[in-house]
Amino acid sequence: MSLSATATLDESERQRALDALHIVGSLPEPAYDDIVKVAAAVCGTPMALVTLIDRDRQWFKARTGVEGLQTERNLAVCDHAIRQPNELLEVGDLSSDARFAHNPLLQDLGARFYAGMPLVTDEGAAVGAVCVLDMNPRELNPTQREALQALARLTMTLMEGRGREREQQVAEILDKGVAEEAAAAPDAAGAYSVVILEVQDLTELTQRLGERTLERQLQHLDQSLEQCLQPQRGDSINRVSGSGEFIAVLGSSDVEETLTRFKQVAREANQNAGATLLLGAASTSTGESTTAVFLRADQALSAAKDALR
Repeated sequence: MSLSATATLDESERQRALDALHIVGSLPEPAYDDIVKVAAAVCGTPMALVTLIDRDRQWFKARTGVEGLQTERNLAVCDHAIRQPNELLEVGDLSSDARFAHNPLLQDLGARFYAGMPLVTDEGAAVGAVCVLDMNPRELNPTQREALQALARLTMTLMEGRGREREQQVAEILDKGVAEEAAAAPDAAGAYSVVILEVQDLTELTQRLGERTLERQLQHLDQSLEQCLQPQRGDSINRVSGSGEFIAVLGSSDVEETLTRFKQVAREANQNAGATLLLGAASTSTGESTTAVFLRADQALSAAKDALR
């Protein structure tokens, strides 16, 4: 990717690229845990993380030697790293750098050294970093720098591969939903809506509720959302595997009543389990491609995330 490509991306585009990965708040995955273990071992540091820079927070996809799931974005050294997407940021002594000398997060960690390589999409969006921290001032050797850069590339490959798998499943859900809508309501002339509903921060919910309880809650949520549908017009809803994401295809472009029911289910999920369920919707009656309608719904979901933060 070129430097000019990264320079054209503003913060809203960078955030949109992160949202499109649907990875912030996702459940732990062994492959990412392995990456931080290798990063710490190769660099000889007690701490290593895969971080994602979200709207107002730094969220940890994987970590070793660090407690917690996230920090405030304004305290994140990785937020500085992503400003130069093609370069590894290495700070030999954090306490001697004016940007970080009085950072309370680093003081709490006892961190004096940082090195982080940005995670950059094919479009040039820097969405986070693979980083290591040490308790003592130091510097990496060339082999360690190359290893950290390679681990960042591997991490991005994993994320984008995961994204492609999700896109394939989403396409199957949409194709099936539109076909069911057309069969149930042949006179609708291509009028339908796509609604994306996503439970936020599954990792935090897992820690609080436990895996089994969370899965039961998600199954109950699926049933509650399905009860909001109108089968006579060909409505359908399906959950994306291994996630808290649900995709509904509604056989009408006039769906306010159904959206109101969805929002009521979201309020009940929050009251009963402390879960935050956000939604984005888009409608068409003009023969617009299913992909285009879905992307508009996904943009609406991103806007709901903006409003939440």
